[in-house]
Amino acid sequence: MLELEHGFRIVDTHLVVESDDDRRNSDIGDPETIERELHQAGVVKAIAFSDERDGSYLKANNAVARMAVDRPFTAAARINGALLPKTGPTTAVRNLTRSRNDHHTTPEDIEQYAYEDRFVAFMINPATDGVPDDAVLETLESVGLPVITFGGVAFPPAQIESTFLQYDFPVIIAHCGGYPLNRELMDNTIELLGRYEDCYIDTSFVRFRDPLERAILEHPDRVLFGSGAPSIHPDVAVMEILTLNIPEDAMRRVFSKNAARIIEEIAP
Repeated sequence: MLELEHGFRIVDTHLVVESDDDRRNSDIGDPETIERELHQAGVVKAIAFSDERDGSYLKANNAVARMAVDRPFTAAARINGALLPKTGPTTAVRNLTRSRNDHHTTPEDIEQYAYEDRFVAFMINPATDGVPDDAVLETLESVGLPVITFGGVAFPPAQIESTFLQYDFPVIIAHCGGYPLNRELMDNTIELLGRYEDCYIDTSFVRFRDPLERAILEHPDRVLFGSGAPSIHPDVAVMEILTLNIPEDAMRRVFSKNAARIIEEIAP
């Protein structure tokens, strides 16, 4: 793809990377290719995290942190939990008998990730990673780093609200809460922006103009650019924002200013 020319400083809050030794998904390119594609799109910084995997994320997180050195990546620590997403009354009963195992993230892990300066945020997909218990969520609140969570059919906005938004830390809901391409869930997620000051969305995998324009115009300080790279080429993701019918100042907020406000390490 051609290198884009747009004049915006762009920060990407949704990038998946894995090392050559750990890569199991052929959709995830090597870090050098991803870095080149980010440059083509004008992305100067990207919040990077591991792809999903079974077991502990410790090794994968350390690999992401190493790959971030001398690259325009900033690492987010991927975490997991022992509890199941609440899909009905039987889930609540099953969760009563579930507890952390050795491969689950502990409060001590959260503190170590937060205070060693290699990680600027946390990331979790409850549908595949499980849900943290109260002790882990309380530690996330105490360290105060942003938490990126996947939103969509498998973990809808109502569950994000009852699980994460009851705590005092920034929550970034990926895919405008509507993965895969569910307009109703996107609309429900945008409603959360009006109720919670520390709630944000990223633009990855949205594809629809209407919900993005609505979210940006109604809540210009809460929408963060996310490409979803490498599954989506950053050029494509950037063009989706450039072609929206929104003011230039709003684009600058989406592309950079909003993310820099909650993650100071990616500020200019």
